[in-house]
Amino acid sequence: MTQTGSPMSEGTPTADPAIADTVEAFGADRFGNRELSRLDFGSRLLDLAEDPGLALLERVKFVAIFSELLDEFFQVRVAGLEVQVMAGVRTRSTDGLRPAQQLEAIRERVLELAQRQDRIVLDVLLPELELAGVHFSEFEDVDDDDRIYLDEVFERRVFPVLTPLSVDPGHPFPNISNLSLNLAVQVTDPSTDETRIARVKVPDILPRFVVMPDGERFIALEKLIAAHLDRLFPGMVVGRHEPFRVTRNADLVLEEDEADDLLEAIETELRRRRFGRSVRLEVMADANAEIREFLRTELELDEGSVYAMEAPVGLGGLWALYSLDRPDLHQEPWSPVAPAGIREVDGEQPDIFALLRSHDILVHHPYESFSRSVEAFIAQAASDPDVLGIKQTLYRTSGDSPIVASLIRAAGEGKQVAALVELQARFDEAANIGWAKTLEDAGVHVVYGVVGFKTHSKTALVLRREGADIRRYCHIGTGNYNSKTARIYEDVGLLTADEEIGADVGDLFNFLTGFSKQGTFRRLLVSPTSLRSGLLERIEAQAARGPEGRIMLKANGLTDPTLIDALYRASQQGTPVDLAIRGMCCLRPGIPGLSETISVRSIVGEFLEHSRIYCFGRSEDEGGTEVLIGSADMMERNLDRRIEAVVPIDDPKLRDRLVEIMRLTFLDETNTWLLGPDRRWRRLSTTGEHSVQQELKDAAAAEARQRLDS
Repeated sequence: MTQTGSPMSEGTPTADPAIADTVEAFGADRFGNRELSRLDFGSRLLDLAEDPGLALLERVKFVAIFSELLDEFFQVRVAGLEVQVMAGVRTRSTDGLRPAQQLEAIRERVLELAQRQDRIVLDVLLPELELAGVHFSEFEDVDDDDRIYLDEVFERRVFPVLTPLSVDPGHPFPNISNLSLNLAVQVTDPSTDETRIARVKVPDILPRFVVMPDGERFIALEKLIAAHLDRLFPGMVVGRHEPFRVTRNADLVLEEDEADDLLEAIETELRRRRFGRSVRLEVMADANAEIREFLRTELELDEGSVYAMEAPVGLGGLWALYSLDRPDLHQEPWSPVAPAGIREVDGEQPDIFALLRSHDILVHHPYESFSRSVEAFIAQAASDPDVLGIKQTLYRTSGDSPIVASLIRAAGEGKQVAALVELQARFDEAANIGWAKTLEDAGVHVVYGVVGFKTHSKTALVLRREGADIRRYCHIGTGNYNSKTARIYEDVGLLTADEEIGADVGDLFNFLTGFSKQGTFRRLLVSPTSLRSGLLERIEAQAARGPEGRIMLKANGLTDPTLIDALYRASQQGTPVDLAIRGMCCLRPGIPGLSETISVRSIVGEFLEHSRIYCFGRSEDEGGTEVLIGSADMMERNLDRRIEAVVPIDDPKLRDRLVEIMRLTFLDETNTWLLGPDRRWRRLSTTGEHSVQQELKDAAAAEARQRLDS
């Protein structure tokens, strides 16, 4: 696949060699570390957990998100670095650190963050929950009536699913599954005085907290089990018991010879993942030294891989608290409004195809409803007798996906339906395998993409018979086709009947589902072949204009050194560069002589900022600002190892709307962290005048009221 016909491909200036030399003279010091930058995002989550201006259970939610972020970080990033160290790899990262040095820096930072998390949970959140009437009980402290109730709960709901596993010459150390919560128990035979250690898995199929009869008090499941260990080891003397959790290498790696049957290969790899090599052991800070050392030895971990916590192990379980029916402890819920471009008449969904024949539609989630726009688009296609075919990419989707249901219905009505299900979407592989099999059983043509690349593009194509012709309608977005995350992830999408864009999307699907070598695209920028060059051309074109140029970029991550250096060169020519990067950022702004005109901010709030919006030029320029949206971040994986699609926005009104979103983004004061030249993120304010998410909610609600009034 190659790209031609880019609007800036002819006469695009190349970088001045002298400026390039100046940038490179800063050496590795011009980059931040990708892994530490990821942990910095975790620090911003903890900032929100500490923010007294947020509803209490929202703060609890941010602790749960932070805990899950660390879990994924160890399973993938730490595991990958450890593999490199074991293989003797000494290659430096862009910021100059070898793998072993990165692991040392990671441990230091994780310990700092974990200690901070402990203090937030133990000293702030739990006391505030107590004051709010959410009490955590110890089994030893409950009265007789409560104890009778808990004994019954244990016998009826918990005991039947427990399986204690002892460790002795006849019972080797058990395979402990990834991220499972366990109890290590000392058990002594009174007749021989022989002591063994047994493992009891805390069932993850049961709720993490048991609710007491008054509905206000809770006891952790592991504490309920610990109080009844004598039932698991009758006739034995039960000694110390310690909760622990193991994190394993979960990075899915396929061998070349496994790619022939991708579905089978991934199913096999998922089974391996549950018991991959251990990379982290979590125990309590006051854990028995003998038990701790036993676990560390059996798991073949060094002391640097043991993390002792004061707060309970596995705080991702706090999601159970977040689901409490306590409106007074939650943020005021947001209800997405009907999309501005899809006006309902008397409560009836309009003909989306008729609308698209007259104009493009931009949708902005979660401010505007995903179900009444993207899902409605696919649902109408499924039921429209003139629709002949639907093609859809599925990277991550919800468990009860209306879009999948529409695809199945369309196939049942005889339409040609093709779904590209990305089996390698990390941690969603099992769910996607299930969807792939369900779709195949329903008669949908299911493909798994291009070997060696993940298909990350968010594209849907509808083929509709209109007279003697077939017209293409398509959706290209920044977010997954997932109705649940669409309520909490901020994303944008374009619905269009543009002939050239539709032809491009059709060519892209032919490449993904068939045996083709697509040569050119008319409007789309597509990775891995043309997206990088397309972005570089646009950055360099603005750099050539110096202070008259303008670059505004919004993405989830910026780690690609080539793009970073291009932005540095633009700054050295005086071009203003404003970046909104939610997560990892390896660019260092504000360094004299390198990046003085670059600002970097991260917005973390009620909604997860997820859209990718690329703006080049100024509104007063001839033709205005060039705006593109799509699925790709500015990271090596997106530009080189994934199939991504980025689309230009042609309609001036839609461009202006996206530029306004960017303007509000860079005005935000309430949920903004600024990155300094010292690689440190600092929160701008907690009580600022501007909040992009609140202002967009207010604008969406006002527009919806205006439609009702008219």
